[in-house]
Order: sequence, then structure tokens, then C-alpha cells
Amino acid sequence: MVELPDANALYSALESLNLLEGKPPMWWPEYGTFTVVVGAVLTQNSQWTRVEQSLANLETAGVLNAEAIANTDLDTLMELIRPSGLFKNKAKVLQALSAALLESYGGFETFRDEVSREWLLEQKGIGPETADSILCYACGRDVMVVDAYTSRLLRAFGFEHESYDALQAWCVEGIAGRFESQELPMIYALLHGMIVEYVKRYKKGREVDVGALAPLL
Repeated sequence: MVELPDANALYSALESLNLLEGKPPMWWPEYGTFTVVVGAVLTQNSQWTRVEQSLANLETAGVLNAEAIANTDLDTLMELIRPSGLFKNKAKVLQALSAALLESYGGFETFRDEVSREWLLEQKGIGPETADSILCYACGRDVMVVDAYTSRLLRAFGFEHESYDALQAWCVEGIAGRFESQELPMIYALLHGMIVEYVKRYKKGREVDVGALAPLL
């Protein structure tokens, strides 16, 4: 089995494969905007192509902002995000989150600067992965997002992590201290993005082929 020293070595190896060529600069589309907040909710148990359809529907309808989502008729909101699946629940989550955002922060700009992970996790329907996606890609924080793609890739190297927190800690431990603090938001965003793109490209059923990374580690 190929040895994987740490997350820093993984970052360097993934970077050598140019996995993000042609992608947005920070991988997630519309980085730093409220659109990311919506996308982070919609992508739960859904393919990104379907999320894009829902986002396009919301934009066309002029509903892609916190104020509009909070005040749009719930049935209308459900129909707009139907392509993402689980649309009844997701519409309720988006509406409640938007209303809470406005009540607590007054608008997205203040939310982006001041929101905490604890506040996000207190909101119904927002788990660790969604909260961290919002913090990383909507708020530009130095937060590492881990997900099923991360777990599958590390499992291919023989690493098993019992929880989201343990998986995240492994990634952070290998990165923190290797880069300047102002670089970390970008490093975490790109590492997560490269992991997702690698697994999509090199998956074989439920397994991931790490042969392309082996010579680079």
C-alpha cells in the first residue's frame, strides 16, 4: 500500500495533477457570496449538477438572497429548488436559516464577517459539513471541509477515521503550521476541492485508485 505521510504531502501531490484546471479560483463557484450558503444546503444528498439547476431557478426568479428566501412563499420556494431533491425539507431549512441570518446579523455581509461555527450548528438542518462549507467558501475562513470524498480517499491509503472531527483533525494537523495564516483559507478550500475532483476522476465503484498519486508522494 502507498504510504501517505500527512495532509501537506497529499496537498502537494494533488496540486501536481492540475485537478482544478478550468475551475473557479477557489473551486466552489461564487466564492464569498450568499449563493454558497444556499448551495451548501442544496448539495446535501444531491449531485452538483442538480444544485446548479436549483440555483439557476432561484436567480431567474430573483430569489437568490437572504431577504427574498426568508419572505418567499414556501411552496414557491420548494418548486424552485425541486431539482436538488429533498426540496420540502431543504426549503424549510433555507427559509429558517435566512430568517435567522437576518435577525442575528442584519444581512449577509455582517454574517460573513461575524458568524461562528457554533451559531451555524444551532440552526436546524445545518450539520458539521454544511457549516464548514459555509465558513470556508462563503465566509473565507480557515476551515477545512471534509466529506465522503475525503473519507474514501484516505481509506484507500489505509486510514480509517471514526468521526467527522477526527477526519478533519488529521487534515488540519498536516496543514497548520506549514503555511502563513493568511494563506490557510485558500489552502483548505483548494485541498478539499482537489480531493473531490480526484475521487470523481479516479473512483472505481466504491474504491479509489491512488496510483496517480503514488509517484508524487
